[in-house]
Amino acid sequence: MNPASPSASSTAPHDGPIVVFDGVCALCSGWVRFLLRHDRRAGFRFAAMQDRIGRDLLVAHGIDPDDPVSFLLVDGDAGWHDSDGVIEVLRRLGGVWRIATVLRLIPRLPRDAAYRLLARNRYRVFGRRDSCMLPPAGMRGRFL
Repeated sequence: MNPASPSASSTAPHDGPIVVFDGVCALCSGWVRFLLRHDRRAGFRFAAMQDRIGRDLLVAHGIDPDDPVSFLLVDGDAGWHDSDGVIEVLRRLGGVWRIATVLRLIPRLPRDAAYRLLARNRYRVFGRRDSCMLPPAGMRGRFL
């Protein structure tokens, strides 16, 4: 876990875990659609890093919003990024997805290096959209 102290204004009105994602990245938008489909408890909220709330959360957790090569999960004052963030999200999904926690047996340095390699090349490999992902009908309340 990578605890941090986000400013009260960036998280106060938002209860529960928040996934900060790159709204123009095709891979990241696919990840959000995956989470919307598999988060049966509808516990995750989402903030695009291109929007004010997403940018504020990135800054509060020590991530440069203008060079985001990281994934961020925020829950209260706690934050998980890079591979820890992805593993924590999958753990919280429950069911078969919890098996991803075995990845924590791999030391963080090589896990995060692999994650960042993918993150740095995400536009080249998966594509980039001209505008942020629009929330699917019926899911707008989960997007900040």
